[in-house]
Amino acid sequence: MKQLLTLVVFQIIIVCSVQAQQVSGQLKHKSGQDIKLFGYNGFETIELASSTIDSLGNFVLSCTTDYNGMAYLETSDNGHLFIVVNESSIIIKGTHLQQPDSIVFENSIENRLFTQYAVEHNQREAALAGWKYLLPQYKDVVQLKKQKKPLTIIQNEIQRLISEDKQFLQNINKSTYVSWFLPLRKLIDDMPLSAQRYTERIPQNIADFRSIDFTDYRLYYSGIMDDLLIGHYLLLENMGQSLDSIYVQMNLSSDYLITNLEGYDELVNKVTDFVFGLMEKRSLFTASEYLALALLTQNSCLLDSNLENKLESYRAMKVGNIVSDIKFSGITKINGEEINNITTLSELNNKATLVIFGASWCPGCVEDIPKITRYYNKWKAKGLDIVFVSLDTDKEAFTKFTKEFPWLSFCDLQGWETKAAKDYYVFSTPTMFLLDNERRILIRPVSVEHVNAWVEQKMD
Repeated sequence: MKQLLTLVVFQIIIVCSVQAQQVSGQLKHKSGQDIKLFGYNGFETIELASSTIDSLGNFVLSCTTDYNGMAYLETSDNGHLFIVVNESSIIIKGTHLQQPDSIVFENSIENRLFTQYAVEHNQREAALAGWKYLLPQYKDVVQLKKQKKPLTIIQNEIQRLISEDKQFLQNINKSTYVSWFLPLRKLIDDMPLSAQRYTERIPQNIADFRSIDFTDYRLYYSGIMDDLLIGHYLLLENMGQSLDSIYVQMNLSSDYLITNLEGYDELVNKVTDFVFGLMEKRSLFTASEYLALALLTQNSCLLDSNLENKLESYRAMKVGNIVSDIKFSGITKINGEEINNITTLSELNNKATLVIFGASWCPGCVEDIPKITRYYNKWKAKGLDIVFVSLDTDKEAFTKFTKEFPWLSFCDLQGWETKAAKDYYVFSTPTMFLLDNERRILIRPVSVEHVNAWVEQKMD
């Protein structure tokens, strides 16, 4: 569930029974289409039930397991309706597919509140943006400085909108799911706006995130796990401070997650693995290295072997470390021709060497090779060469894939058991390391463009 206003996209009369775990209803213009009910489990979307809409538009969806949280219906034409599944029965009536405002929840207090807040919150945010745009005009423009009354009106209206939104959330019955869910959904919506326009809200956004109980079971059926984590770390990345200060804040948040999840091994593994992926994608290696070392030195949870291997890669393969030599004890080729005069990585006489772990079956490698080819002559002229370590197990596939590579390509047909892959803690492809002539790690590139940017800045 990505947007609050994406609530209704088809005409529907529906009954959802939580106790019986059955969703039934009528979609008059959807006859013959498949319909499915989806829920959430952590970072995953799960199918709860599926059926086919009959010729009259009727359908019945029977869930095989109990489920309480956020869910959505999906039809074959990609129509969606998000609902709160936390009441014994939910009845929704609508009049027209293109008029979502006409959809009414007849007997569901939770969904009425959800829909009402979705609409009113967005209206308040739009008005707030307008008033905050006008405020500096009356404060800073000489001709308007004397207009005290309009300035007071604007300031009062801003405070009224903020208070109204806050009061709405405070007045919701605390026994409802939406009383817990809506403040988190609001936090997700607030964070990008705070970074872009309302920087005064950033400290509160950070404090709100660090007060979330990530062990609360409701969070894992909400569909917002990924949005919360992405939103928070992007807020920190774009908070307008020095990089050192940003990393301090990221490390504090990572410490909070580890401490909050203590004793919940499965959750620690899933949440931190997701955060690692986010940090790697954003090239936030200082923050990911801190998280890796923090997890490896704690004794309160058992780490999944795949995650532990990933963490060890940060400890053993961090920038500045000298890595193991690679012995080319298999098939070694350049331009498709087998060579035998180079037997180890250390024999290469380059200023820098880009070691790429990949394979013919790796989609990312297939995508990257044309980019590398375009840059290769320029890189080589500046003293950088490439070694491609293939994790293929099929000789023919390796030969076909690398036949036009003008750089050294090596494969021992051992796949993930290749010694070099183990020595370099490789757990995905493509994985790249840029080394100097002493095999010291210069950078751990996240893309071909990252390599090229480094070459442009560092190599004459």
